Amino acid sequence: MLSKKTQYAFHALIYLAENVDKGPILISEIAQEKNISIKFLENILLELKNAGILGSKKGKGGGYYLMKPPKEVPLARIIRLLDGPIALLPCVSLNYYERCENCRDEAVCGLNEVMGRVRDSALKILENKTLKDILTRNS
Repeated sequence: MLSKKTQYAFHALIYLAENVDKGPILISEIAQEKNISIKFLENILLELKNAGILGSKKGKGGGYYLMKPPKEVPLARIIRLLDGPIALLPCVSLNYYERCENCRDEAVCGLNEVMGRVRDSALKILENKTLKDILTRNS
C-alpha cells in the first residue's frame, strides 16, 4: 500500500508537471491546490529535490520545478525513494533484501516463490510507467 507521503508526492509531482509552463511553483500554492499540509509537503519536496527529481529556486519567482520531463520519471523510483521496497517480503526485494527470520530455506519456500512473482509483475508495470502516464490519466 502506498503511504500518504508517497500519494502526496505524486499529487505534488502531477501539479508541477501540469504547470511546468509557469516555471518554479511555491510550496504554498501546491499545498493549497492539493490540500496538503505545508510542513509535510516541505519534507516530501526536499526528499525529491535531494534525489534529483526536483530542482528549486530561491527568491522572487522561486519555488520547485521538475528536473526531467514527466516521461523520464519512473513511478518505481518515487515509490522506492519514499516508501522503500516494492516487494511485499524482504527476502524477495531487489534493493532491500533481507533474509526472513522464520524461513528455513528460501530455495524451497513457496511464499518466497509467489511473492517474487508478484514483485516481478509489479515492477514490470512500475518501472515502465512514468509520471507522464499518471499525468495523462489525470487530465
